[in-house]
Amino acid sequence: MRSVRARAAIGATLVVAVALVAAGLAVLLVLRANLIDQADLQAEVAAREVAGQLATDTPYDELELDDEEDHPVQVTDEEGRVVIVSKDLRAVTGTGTSGVTPVPSASAGASPSPGEGDGDDDSADDDDDGGRPGRGQVSSDDPDFSDGTATVDRTTADYRFAAVEATTPRGVTLTVHAGAPLAAEQEAVNTVRGAMLTGLPLLLVVVAGVTWLVTRRALRPVEGIRREMAAITASEDLARRVPEPGSRDEIAALARTTNETLTVLEASVERQRRFVADASHELRSPIASLRTQLEVAEAHPELLDLPGAVADTVRLQVLAADLLLLARLDAGEKPGSATVELGALVREEVSQRTGDRIAVSVEAAEGGAFEVSGSRGQLSRVVGNLLDNAQRHAEGSVAVSVAADGRGVRVEVRDDGAGVPEDERERIFERFVRLDDARSRDDGGAGLGLAIARDVAARHGGTLTVHAAAEGGAAFRLWLPRTA
Repeated sequence: MRSVRARAAIGATLVVAVALVAAGLAVLLVLRANLIDQADLQAEVAAREVAGQLATDTPYDELELDDEEDHPVQVTDEEGRVVIVSKDLRAVTGTGTSGVTPVPSASAGASPSPGEGDGDDDSADDDDDGGRPGRGQVSSDDPDFSDGTATVDRTTADYRFAAVEATTPRGVTLTVHAGAPLAAEQEAVNTVRGAMLTGLPLLLVVVAGVTWLVTRRALRPVEGIRREMAAITASEDLARRVPEPGSRDEIAALARTTNETLTVLEASVERQRRFVADASHELRSPIASLRTQLEVAEAHPELLDLPGAVADTVRLQVLAADLLLLARLDAGEKPGSATVELGALVREEVSQRTGDRIAVSVEAAEGGAFEVSGSRGQLSRVVGNLLDNAQRHAEGSVAVSVAADGRGVRVEVRDDGAGVPEDERERIFERFVRLDDARSRDDGGAGLGLAIARDVAARHGGTLTVHAAAEGGAAFRLWLPRTA
């Protein structure tokens, strides 16, 4: 019951059951209404036929009451007394009176009074009758309908009665009650209801079975994805991929997204492994060198290379700081929200490099709108790494400029060195990557400066790219969005 297939089958069956029950009730109500309308029409026709005969002054004993068994007739006068009934009518209900024995009416056989045929008298009679039909007329109003029963020749059945008024030429207003049988209506409704009650369970079984099979077939790829993911988890082999069905539905999209996630996860794990291996390698060298110098100094104090030991310690300290910063960036550490003026930041960073091998020239307008939002320490680290890289490769000049660029601020650091080959301009931003000429320099670099700079720029919503400088070397362009 907890499976998707079971819940889908049950849900579909319940929905179809409710829909079928509602539709069945609607069909039965419409069918019954139509059949009752037909019975009303038959009863009205029979009543008006009898009323027409009465309006033409046909004697009671000469009335033609056709289909007396199907259309029983009862006629009452103004006082509710029964004056005419169908042959073999033994009992009746629903007509206002249950009498089935005619009672002689004093007005039935009365002769017309003098002047009964005048038009003025007729008009006066019509006015006094309160809406009743005029003499020799049948009411044109819609008849009153009622449900009742009638016993004809010892057979009792349900009928639909119509009541029609008629006035004889003698001025006697009679009400004709004529019935139409409801047996056919009841039989039709019962037949349809029985068919629905018989077919509904079978249809629900079919719906449940089809839903179960369709859902099972649709979810079969999901089971394959689940098994493969379980196998990947057990084997820790991120190179494996889940099967992708050939369909273009949501399950296929799920499989593709899962494989894309596995690809990114595999790349992330592989990158982490390389990072750990490279970090171990980079740490091993200064630690081994420092240990060697300390062991030599312990045995021969006079041979202690103190400047070398300090240099190795500084290199180890810088490398440890870089690794810690990368670890924080990889953990998703968000930059601060302080406002940083890049022009002042660049001038401050350059002012601390007065004794460097190559002086740095600054091109930044005083009072320029170069404010960005972020961490001042991290942005200072980016500018410092770019200046270190430029001074390391420059031949004689390093320049840094700060300028507005669209909705952001652009900081460009240029040198006149050998530049960066076009096919290496993305690779140099990878961690622990150093080009051949950089590896030949004994400057203590670990290949993390540019990687840190790009990661910090990206987390501040900016970019860091490298291009060819006008001086012939490399031009690193840092773009950051300005504070709104």
